[in-house]
Amino acid sequence: MATYHRRSDRSEAFLCCKTGDLSRLQYLVETKEVEVNIRDKWDSTLLYYACLCGHKEVVSYLLENGAQCEAKTFDGERCLYGALTDEIRDMLKSRKVVKTGKARRDGFQEFLRRLLEGSCYDDIVFVVHEEVFPAHRCILHARSPYFADMLETKWKHKSTINIKHTMVRRQAFRAILQYIYTGYLEVHLDCYEDCQRFAKQCQMTELLGQLESKLQAILQYVPQKPGTQVSIVTIEPSQDSTLLHDDLQSLADMAVPSAFCQFYGPGILPFCGEVPERSPFADVCFSVEGQFFYCHKVFFCCRSEYFRALLSDHFSESVQDPYHSLPVVKMNDIKPQIFAKIVYYIYSERVELTEDTSYDVLCFADLYLLPGLKRICANVISSHLTEDNVISVLRVSRMFSLSKLEDQCTEYMARHLEKFIESEEFQQLILEDAAEITNREETDSIIVVDDIRHHISRLVETFSEMEEAQCSLHMLDVLLLRLGLDC
Repeated sequence: MATYHRRSDRSEAFLCCKTGDLSRLQYLVETKEVEVNIRDKWDSTLLYYACLCGHKEVVSYLLENGAQCEAKTFDGERCLYGALTDEIRDMLKSRKVVKTGKARRDGFQEFLRRLLEGSCYDDIVFVVHEEVFPAHRCILHARSPYFADMLETKWKHKSTINIKHTMVRRQAFRAILQYIYTGYLEVHLDCYEDCQRFAKQCQMTELLGQLESKLQAILQYVPQKPGTQVSIVTIEPSQDSTLLHDDLQSLADMAVPSAFCQFYGPGILPFCGEVPERSPFADVCFSVEGQFFYCHKVFFCCRSEYFRALLSDHFSESVQDPYHSLPVVKMNDIKPQIFAKIVYYIYSERVELTEDTSYDVLCFADLYLLPGLKRICANVISSHLTEDNVISVLRVSRMFSLSKLEDQCTEYMARHLEKFIESEEFQQLILEDAAEITNREETDSIIVVDDIRHHISRLVETFSEMEEAQCSLHMLDVLLLRLGLDC
């Protein structure tokens, strides 16, 4: 059979916004998990193309799902100026989404934002001209050489830092903290120079470069577009930037015993008899088969309801480790190498997995209530789909409620249907799905059959593929008749 042409989900999302294909865009965002704020090589967003091409329904959908379009920012003004119709322009203004549209957020970014805006396990407070900024030493230490030095010297025994210098403005300090925690920055142009000065003092070279390039983009854009008013500077991590994750991963590198550290690689054992090094400002120790993981409650409690409940149990902290006098929580029924994967994910949203370890990690990600880690495991598993394992993987996806992985399995079967049509395992799967329907009626559909039909139809882009699709659908109908099913 012919091989179907495959376009990447990202490029397909941009095409949907240009052509106005709302149903396909919904599928890509909700099932394929395409992020609504992705950018192409021209630094343009999905929302920009939807506005530019005049697709009102697509614009509305993107805004409801968190497309960024804040007023007086580069992206916001660009969407408003480029909108094809007054109706779209009025929609952006009247719904006030240009000010507040951030409903759908990346899970890791949302976690960091909540840490910044709330007072969860903070262990240091900055008072800048009477405004209070709670913070976390471990994050400041990991993200800025300047803060790391001050926390180990002048601020070592201080819990409150008063800053009264006239050169330090509250707005700029707030913006720098926002960047330290999230990699994002939003500040009025009036505070641009203050932020630039802060970035130099805190030795944040990447932020300095981003501030300079963003200002240059604004100065080039505004004179060319009469009526636009960009007064807010916004910084967001570039698609290839790993700095935030690298910095926070350094905390995991120090929390994990060296034998299981991703940085050093497998097979390197810790030196016998040495006192294990602990992560800076660690406040809890996890014991896994005699291996100690020195961690921070703020990451575990704020990322997982399971760990929040576990660490709120005072009985679990009745024992202290012999090296650093930290409360010890014993983790049962998990291997240190698997727990290390959990630790890396919790700190940095990144984890190195193989096909084999992904299944073990998936089980504990489900137990520890870490949906993001479950999705990472699913992505690794999906990259190893074969004719031999795809049906068992489909069952796993359903067991752990992984809709994207389930969709990838049925798409794989749709692409290679001729290799499954005579398979007893495939036929058994169809019969099991059919049996799930009680009080069956003629209009009922079998889930796996319906999904495969959907993918066969969706993959058609050329005349030859249309013929192949008709052949595949006919094979499926014949199989259903053989099985005594009519749907």
